[in-house]
Amino acid sequence: MTNDDRETAAAAELAKVAESVQRRYDEGRWVLSFDEYLELFAKDPARSARDASRYVRDVFDHYGTSKVRHPWGEYTRWNLFDLPFEGEEGVETTVGARRAGLVGQEFVQEEIYRTLSNFAREGRPNRLILLHGPNGSAKSTLTACILRALEHYSTLQEGALYTYSWVFPSSKSTRGALGFGGAAREDVARATVKSYAHLPDEELDAKLLVEVRDHPLFLVPMEERRALVADLTKTAYPDGLAEPYPEWFARGRLSHKSQQIFDALLASYKGSYRDVLKHVRVERYFISHRYRVGAVTIGPQMSVDAMERQVTADRSLAALPPSLQALSLYEAKGELIEAAGGVLEFSDLLKRPLDTFKYLQLSVETQEVALSQQNVQLNCVMLGSANELHLDAFREHPEFPSFRGRLELIRTPYLRSYVHEQAIYDTHVAPQVRRHVAPHATEMAALFAVLTRMQKADPSKLPSALGVAVAGLSVVEKMDLYGTGKTPKRLDDDAAKTLRTGNRLLFQESTDDIAYEGRVGASPREMRVVLLDAAQSTKYACLSPLAVLSEIEDLCARKDEFEWLALEAKEGGYHDVKHFLSELRERLLSSWEHEMYVASGVIEEGRYEELFERYIQHVSVWVKRERIRNRLTGELEEPDESMMREVERLLDLKGEPADARRGVISAIAAWAIDHPGEKVETSKVFPGGIERMRDVVFAGKRPVIVRLVRDLTMFVRDDGGGLDDARKMEIRGVLERLASRFGYCDACAVDAASSLAVTRFA
Repeated sequence: MTNDDRETAAAAELAKVAESVQRRYDEGRWVLSFDEYLELFAKDPARSARDASRYVRDVFDHYGTSKVRHPWGEYTRWNLFDLPFEGEEGVETTVGARRAGLVGQEFVQEEIYRTLSNFAREGRPNRLILLHGPNGSAKSTLTACILRALEHYSTLQEGALYTYSWVFPSSKSTRGALGFGGAAREDVARATVKSYAHLPDEELDAKLLVEVRDHPLFLVPMEERRALVADLTKTAYPDGLAEPYPEWFARGRLSHKSQQIFDALLASYKGSYRDVLKHVRVERYFISHRYRVGAVTIGPQMSVDAMERQVTADRSLAALPPSLQALSLYEAKGELIEAAGGVLEFSDLLKRPLDTFKYLQLSVETQEVALSQQNVQLNCVMLGSANELHLDAFREHPEFPSFRGRLELIRTPYLRSYVHEQAIYDTHVAPQVRRHVAPHATEMAALFAVLTRMQKADPSKLPSALGVAVAGLSVVEKMDLYGTGKTPKRLDDDAAKTLRTGNRLLFQESTDDIAYEGRVGASPREMRVVLLDAAQSTKYACLSPLAVLSEIEDLCARKDEFEWLALEAKEGGYHDVKHFLSELRERLLSSWEHEMYVASGVIEEGRYEELFERYIQHVSVWVKRERIRNRLTGELEEPDESMMREVERLLDLKGEPADARRGVISAIAAWAIDHPGEKVETSKVFPGGIERMRDVVFAGKRPVIVRLVRDLTMFVRDDGGGLDDARKMEIRGVLERLASRFGYCDACAVDAASSLAVTRFA
């Protein structure tokens, strides 16, 4: 391709971009006259009259919800926290937003939405939402997702936002365009022009922005506005509004600067309201965190959040009409002003001295902030964050009782599910590692982090049967119960069922305590450093779980730096980091051994579930004293007694077979009652059954695996020395299955094999 061809192709691509931008501008209706905006408003007054709290609530609703089921209960998850719009064409993705959204924290999402809904019912956001929890508990991530969703929603037609500015045409351009001259003819020209909104900037002498983003209908005087809106509402909603208009819209007035301009123009035009509206240019604006438009974050700095400056002192605005030059116009500025129409985030609010946010006592409730020359009406949802240490200190302050009524406190603890915790590391840390990430590396970090957050349950706070079941619950057992719903093997069926059904009560047991579960423990930020340090280990070719455990051991030696390392160890292994490390090493070895069994091919993994399903079918028929149809011959036969006894042996069921079988059917019936409409999955009804069968079968195959890990180590490290060709092919097949099923490379596979050989199979 020649240079001319390249230039032609580039010009064609630029033309496409220009066409796309022009189309977006035209379809988005970015600039309107007041009359055009009124027509737009009339189509859907309720949507056009939203204040910030309803707008943010509608953002939650727009992206929808889904039901998520955790071992401790079912919750509503708002899809905006998954950032479903990231990667869409035309959607800006800032560096800070290149993430996979929020992991977990559905309860906090529900609380935020409940608070926004209350604001909508009350007609104004009259409290500051304060997310409080330990450092690294996703408070900032929660807010960042909301701000990102606001940005995207404002680009959609259903999320369009409008304010206005004042425009003043040059008399020269107006007369020249219309062909008139002289004062009398200028009056005729003015009467002919319907609006100056669409004049190009070069034909304007001056333009004054409304920095507080007043609603365009604030230009209609209060009494007339009520009548106008009432008429438009009846036309648009014959059955009435779902909820009354927010107070910001119903009682809102022009900002001080706009009111001065409005009054001066009205006097200049001798009361001609239509002539005043000609100077109004309604403009669409888009929420942007980067450019501080409707999405602003205030750090814990010492500066004030709102101020003003005199506009008429700006020499660039000397071209204002004579009727305005005598006015002292002031414009407000600062974070409180920039956040108008959206969200104002106070990051680490309580790190600021009290005097720097004491004004919030009055401003949050009245939705106004007092400046030297004016009172500015606020229209934003205030969302803050604080860690527990600062909140505890604030509770002791004499001013706290007066602040308490202006705060909506929402607790944001650490995650207590290692499944969720691992998802954080897999999403945010693993992609940054330039090495292969070995299986179980992020899992070890997640397990350890969650173990440090567990608290020993208080049976006295729980129903008696549940209290008995949790009395001897160890830290590892509790972690597994939260993570996957797995109950301890030592419990009988009744106790295990009580523990599963009472998991939500156990999960919420310390919710009302100051020292709640999830307040203290290893932060994801600390574990992130552990993983990144482990990735630099020279001992392993991959990010190895062994390197992670080594870094965790080093972390545990820094007892003076972390509160969770200073806690006294309790019965059951709680707060005992040495016990944690011992359990993690044992769990890692068990995982490796299981994966070696699966990769060896000596037993097909799916056979356990198939056998267990078949057992359930035969037991069901046996209990009913019926016969079962043979899938091959189609004949009705008696249940297979030998197969049932073999499975019962593998499951280690105690007591008489008849009692055990009736217990199995009762458990299925109870599960079906608790989960109406759901397909019965035996792996969920009997979560430990398949695992017990597998363990018994594997125990008889251990010599095969002992030989396998020895030969695998020789194959990788010694180039297969001492192995014949047939065995080499077998080992290569095992390595390929380890790679395809579990994600191993040869290096981390041999690390696992050699560790098993040295420890478990020594």
